[in-house]
Amino acid sequence: MSYFVYVLASRKHGTLYIGVTNNLARRVWEHREGIGSKFTKKYGVHRLVYAEPYEDIERAIQREKTMKEWPRVWKIRQIERDNPEWDDLYDKLNG
Repeated sequence: MSYFVYVLASRKHGTLYIGVTNNLARRVWEHREGIGSKFTKKYGVHRLVYAEPYEDIERAIQREKTMKEWPRVWKIRQIERDNPEWDDLYDKLNG
């Protein structure tokens, strides 16, 4: 089974949310539907801008915790390394 650490954004350089899941497409869909996270619903954080796969849940959870502690500039740098335009990657999950 694969696990993912993912970052959602409200817009480019907007509000960020970091999470971990074993089903990235389903979890992002839940965020978009406003279920599962009051934070993402309240702040309109629905754009998938970054995801990292892991085979081990403990490593994924540790990475999520580590990234949450990072300064904001590090999070932005991580996103922009792979996704400089902050494109929504959600459609690429299903197609």
